[in-house]
Amino acid sequence: MSDDPAPGFVRVRLDLSYDGAEFSGWAKQRSRRTVQGELESAIGTVLRLGEPVELTVAGRTDAGVHARGQVAHVDLPRDVWAAESDKLLRRLAGRLPWDVRVWRVAAAPAGFNARFSAVWRRYAYRVGDHPGGVDPLLRGHVLWHDRPVDVDAMNEAAELLLGEHDFAAYCKKREGATTIRTLLDLRWERSAQGVAVATVRADAFCHNMVRALVGAMILVGDGHKPAGFPGEVLAGKVRHSAVNVVRPHGLTLEEVGYPADDQLAARSREARNLRTLPGCP
Repeated sequence: MSDDPAPGFVRVRLDLSYDGAEFSGWAKQRSRRTVQGELESAIGTVLRLGEPVELTVAGRTDAGVHARGQVAHVDLPRDVWAAESDKLLRRLAGRLPWDVRVWRVAAAPAGFNARFSAVWRRYAYRVGDHPGGVDPLLRGHVLWHDRPVDVDAMNEAAELLLGEHDFAAYCKKREGATTIRTLLDLRWERSAQGVAVATVRADAFCHNMVRALVGAMILVGDGHKPAGFPGEVLAGKVRHSAVNVVRPHGLTLEEVGYPADDQLAARSREARNLRTLPGCP
């Protein structure tokens, strides 16, 4: 399968961010406001395109989830790109709503696919446990937990989740989709404001995975469960009634990683393969 644009078109990479509070997620919906819908409308308008455009994104964030380092691509007619590329960024700034911004537009290297060429995605989840609540200026991006959480205990629990596993216990199952993922980093630290911040990096994430992982670790952090509990849930491969999927507003997609340009196409082909764990059919 080729990741090259059709003849006469140029693949354009967009780096963007958005506040997810007023969006029903990334993916376009007929009757709801979405990030994809706003961006595609803005691009079509400022470039005066007769045909609708379609964006491909690195990570399809859920309703209420934010992004600081999202990446998408769109294929544009070569003549339009040649005429408008140097003006597109400023025109999008004038057309887009306040809660979504495009920071960079550039012709993508050969073989680039915003979704399938990515080798990892990095999210942050922010939890405030101050007894007085969350700083009002941070309230849209920090979950308040009404009991103190022990960052060291949560880091102990996190160590047991790293590596390639079937994360079915932490995912909302989708027909025909694998729940096998490689969790590359999972660690907690306190920010300068005293907020407990989880950094979660994996090759990919399934639906609700980060929010469910955080929900399990908070149970450890506030003393409700021992450090081994999230690992036990993982081994069970089914959703656990004690684990809540925490609210979306504490979650932000921070960064997407890609390989060197000469490895983009190979990575894209590899990512399309349905994975199984060793010893599994």
